[in-house]
Amino acid sequence: MDGFTRNEGIIVIAATNRVEDLDKALLRPGRFDVRVTVPKPDLAGRVDIFNFYLSKIVHSSNVDPKTLAKGSTGFTGADIENMVNQAALKAATDNAIEVTMAYLDEARDRVLMGPARTGGRIPDEEANRNTAYHEAGHTLVSLFTKDATPLHKVTIIPRGQSLGHTAMLPDKDSYQLTKAQMRATLDVMMGGRVAEELIFGDDKVTTGAADDLSKATQLAVQMVKVFGMSDKGDHANTVIFEETQTGSAQISGRSLAFSCRKSIENTIR
Repeated sequence: MDGFTRNEGIIVIAATNRVEDLDKALLRPGRFDVRVTVPKPDLAGRVDIFNFYLSKIVHSSNVDPKTLAKGSTGFTGADIENMVNQAALKAATDNAIEVTMAYLDEARDRVLMGPARTGGRIPDEEANRNTAYHEAGHTLVSLFTKDATPLHKVTIIPRGQSLGHTAMLPDKDSYQLTKAQMRATLDVMMGGRVAEELIFGDDKVTTGAADDLSKATQLAVQMVKVFGMSDKGDHANTVIFEETQTGSAQISGRSLAFSCRKSIENTIR
């Protein structure tokens, strides 16, 4: 590597998910000057990855790698490996002689939604009722919104840090999103809070929508400030880009007039 002790017999390779944080000096010619982007696998890639990891375990004849690949849009190779390993572990725990599609489906839910709470629902009927209405809100909006991502599963069995979960699963690989799809995602995100307001009233809404509100805000900010998707159509050229150390662009609003910043914030709301 240029600038260090030279050895022509060594090739230095590094991997990162945060290339924008690297010192620009590391990326100059003679150092890490060749950049290779590794995207998430497409359908064909996921089929190959499933075949690879399934070959390492004993599985039933009804296990179809293509069906598994279609139901794992957005999964990385590590996600698929984890899914197969989780299925094999559960089968071994149950003393099953082979891994079936049922074990793999359960493992996919574990990857998508996190591990289910041991013992099922929490011992609090009021909290379970609140969670059921909240998740039903997400579900109904998803089912009746044209451009929403297809519904995969809804549950009020706690998974991870949440008391319930509504999982969406794309039915095909997506390489870009439309404004309509992003607005549909916002609608689905807010469906849980709206259901609570309709059923319990404004004073009885719960903290269950905290993560929904956070993610919806982030998406709304991106739509207006990054993608220029304001309904007014006047914010696409107001975002200021500054070059980072790596040469990539980052967003700054410091040089915008107060009235313009106010207009952007109102649009996001």
